[in-house]
Amino acid sequence: MRYAEVTERLAGLGSDKWTLFVAATARKRAGQPVIDLTIGEPDTATPDHLIRAATSAMQAGRTGYSNGRGEPEALAALSARYSEATGRQIGADRFLCLPGTQTALYVALMALCDPGCEVILGDPMYATYEGLIRAAGARPVPVALRPEHGFRLQAVDVAARITPATRAILLNTPHNPTGAILSLADLDALLATAARHDLWVISDEVYGNLTHDGAVFTSALADPAHEARVVVASSISKSHAATGFRAGWLCGSAEFCARSLPLSETMLFGSQPFIADMMAEALASPPTSAQAMAARMARRARIVHEALDGVAGLRVHRPQAGMFALVNIRALSRDSQAFALDLLHATGVAVMPGASFGTALEGWLRLALTASDDTTREACARLARFAEGCRP
Repeated sequence: MRYAEVTERLAGLGSDKWTLFVAATARKRAGQPVIDLTIGEPDTATPDHLIRAATSAMQAGRTGYSNGRGEPEALAALSARYSEATGRQIGADRFLCLPGTQTALYVALMALCDPGCEVILGDPMYATYEGLIRAAGARPVPVALRPEHGFRLQAVDVAARITPATRAILLNTPHNPTGAILSLADLDALLATAARHDLWVISDEVYGNLTHDGAVFTSALADPAHEARVVVASSISKSHAATGFRAGWLCGSAEFCARSLPLSETMLFGSQPFIADMMAEALASPPTSAQAMAARMARRARIVHEALDGVAGLRVHRPQAGMFALVNIRALSRDSQAFALDLLHATGVAVMPGASFGTALEGWLRLALTASDDTTREACARLARFAEGCRP
């Protein structure tokens, strides 16, 4: 039987990258104790007032078909939030509501890329980015994010990889897995590069509310001179501990949204109205739960650094934002997946291998900062003992 070429393009780019998470889940289901530091699941329950907003909306009959662009209340809330953040009017016609950032990025890349196009992005990268780009028939062009630059994408490195086939630059700020935040100067240089070559800039900003220790996040939409070529994707999954509700959006120009709407409607004609009502409620007030969560993540990043940096040659990169810390294990192993699997089997600690996030992070581990402080300390103690045993 014949299959579409997209199935070949995506082979090995889905669950294959989550082998450690799958292995840890299997151990837990078998009743074996596991400290799971693999995925970025918020460390708190969805706030009660959001649960009440969703359930009240369902009880009020908000369970029918939705507007393909998004419910008016949700669009109005997005307009208010982005207008306040940018200091200029961002109208409701500049948004598309979608079920989560992943779907939003899929729509953006499908709307902007033709088969044979190239999309430049940083390496390391979030594990699904390559699949999203290849699904559109485009080719990912990775640019190394170097530790000496704080893992921030450099415009000069991007410019060196631009070809006539380049269609877009995919940003992720704050970055997963490194926790790096692009500065205003970084963004100015990247957007100027995009303008010189008439490129789109797609920016995944889902961790924008989870900055650590006073670090400042700047959206790619900050400069109105470049906003016509910028498309931002985000959601309330991380900021409001609502990962399972799948409530996200795209923010772009009114023209981009109008051109992309038929694609969005063909894929999924509207999100659930009761979830849209919950999202509107979430966006109507400051993200206090995100601020508290970010403070806990920053504290755990310090715990990881104090417990592991320098042990058996390990080096720890502390994030500026987000839910993860990185540990360089190259003094012990250049095979991060084998090291992580051995760590799981020997100690019951599950972490993600850097290889799941691109070739530049081979020889690193990603540790989620989502377990309690005491559990994080115990995981680090086990990892330290394991690393000492691996010392050449």
